Amino acid sequence: MSKLSDAVKALINAPHAAPGLTKASAQVQPALMRFAEDAQTKQVGLPSWVTISTAVSATMNCPDAMTSIFHLANEKAENNDNAEGTPVKNAELIREVGLKCISFNGIPRSINCLNAFHESLPEGVATALLARQPKRQVRMGNLVKWQANGRALWNSVYAGFEDKLISKLGRSHPDLPVHILGSHYANLLSNAPRKIILADEYSRQYVTVVGRVLTSLMAIACLRAQTGVGPQVLSHVFGLRKAYEQAGEGGGARAADEEEVQGGEWSASDEGNIWLLEHVDRLVEAIGGAGQGTTFAPGIKAKL
Repeated sequence: MSKLSDAVKALINAPHAAPGLTKASAQVQPALMRFAEDAQTKQVGLPSWVTISTAVSATMNCPDAMTSIFHLANEKAENNDNAEGTPVKNAELIREVGLKCISFNGIPRSINCLNAFHESLPEGVATALLARQPKRQVRMGNLVKWQANGRALWNSVYAGFEDKLISKLGRSHPDLPVHILGSHYANLLSNAPRKIILADEYSRQYVTVVGRVLTSLMAIACLRAQTGVGPQVLSHVFGLRKAYEQAGEGGGARAADEEEVQGGEWSASDEGNIWLLEHVDRLVEAIGGAGQGTTFAPGIKAKL
């Protein structure tokens, strides 16, 4: 195999191309603490603020922030008589959100952030307790079920427009809805049946499901943070609301095998939407630096 010249390697890693991970500034920890404390004041549970802040961190390519979220979540749980999470549950939640962020941020950021986050974890959590068996493998025996799960989630998020949107996507490219439904909504954004999760000896005690409501919160946070995709932010804000509009129809906000999301219904209100979007903006500013925006596509300004 041929070797890259020093000139090629230097250009790939040139500072103006921002080739590395985003380092957490001194403003990140205070911003996360304010978010967690405000969430508690608003009676929004730990899973929600951890999901939202993790999604922002993944979008901003900042695993340092994800590690701070992990330690802050552990601290909050320890100080709460009704503890919502253990270190293992918190780590599982963060990495499950990081995985699902692939659907909104692409594969490379999730690879980099999940790798760095795993390396930052205490050894007892990372090597001894985290689940190690995959739960999303598609086989002939479960393909139809995965496809049905994906279409059900799609129908829930886009209720009232689900068929019209698929038709519109298909006009753009015939394989666009095929890929979105089959590769994302089916076996990434929807979840494995509980019996599959419980079959993993390492996760029986730590079942972590980023369900219908948390998935919508994650989508909103990712899309808001990356900027430039206002129509998709709007769609997923409506998708969050539809979770609760459908709650009385045999599913919706609390689907089978999912726990109730504390503060989720308030997050779906006008007041809750504003709270959510404003905190995402504050986290983006804290991670990216005042006026810097996101690292997603800031433009390349080479030094002349």
